[in-house]
Amino acid sequence: MKITTFNPAIITKDVKPLIAVFEELGFEVRHTKTGINDADISNFRMRYTGEDGKIFHVDVTEAPVEQDIQSIRMNVDNFDEAKAILEEDGFTNSQGDKITYTPSSKATMMISPSGYPINLAEHIKKDN
Repeated sequence: MKITTFNPAIITKDVKPLIAVFEELGFEVRHTKTGINDADISNFRMRYTGEDGKIFHVDVTEAPVEQDIQSIRMNVDNFDEAKAILEEDGFTNSQGDKITYTPSSKATMMISPSGYPINLAEHIKKDN
């Protein structure tokens, strides 16, 4: 299993002010995914490229949460293997047995025994 992306992710009920702050810092929205879980959940992938060429990402997700949740986004090349590793270390799926499928990913939020979340995802590549 290979990790392909690892960056902070913030889940909030109102993304507009948060996106505005990151845009003021020089980030730009690079990708938007809406209607996640057949619900009113949207993800905004933001990117910052420094003058030295270093690239940083942050994900901002709008969802019906009571308070903001800080998380880690971790994309992998083998979702099932990564999920099994996390489960062996005591992580649980925040959705029970459910896995979220979108046209471009397979994902779920895994919660550690101490409570920190990892948004685990595998990008689904389309063969064209």
